[in-house]
Amino acid sequence: MRPYETMIIFDVEVEEQAITGVLDRALELVRSNGGTTGAVERWGRRPFAYEMHHKREGYYVVAEYTAEPKASAELDRFLVLADEVLRHKIIRLPDKVAGRPRIRPPAPPRLPTTEGPRGGARNGARSGEDDAAPAPAPAPAAAAAPAPPAPEPADVAPAPAAD
Repeated sequence: MRPYETMIIFDVEVEEQAITGVLDRALELVRSNGGTTGAVERWGRRPFAYEMHHKREGYYVVAEYTAEPKASAELDRFLVLADEVLRHKIIRLPDKVAGRPRIRPPAPPRLPTTEGPRGGARNGARSGEDDAAPAPAPAPAAAAAPAPPAPEPADVAPAPAAD
């Protein structure tokens, strides 16, 4: 028996019941071939790095199981034929990391930013400027003429000019 991990990406347009049904059938396939199922983590909807089958996001599920290579081959065949599955990957885990507690990756941020996709500011604004706040108004010009410089005392020599 060998430890495996499978990541399955489902189509988001499929109903939740259909996703659960395919996942249950996949895990039952592993059990019927003499394997044991482990943790099943539902990561949920996540955007793709690039478009896949004209879709921009998928529903991710990671499942761990222990089985013979024959069971893994049957699971692979089943997932290739399932219409609800966009893509899947089966990985044989090294024995020293099998069964370790896993840390779920953080969800991608969905907050709007003032920066464009390549780091520059949007709408032609300079980087570092706040789009929401208007530029400060220039200071009003002084009505009076500037005061003349104060006269120097006669007994003090003027300072040499700096180069």
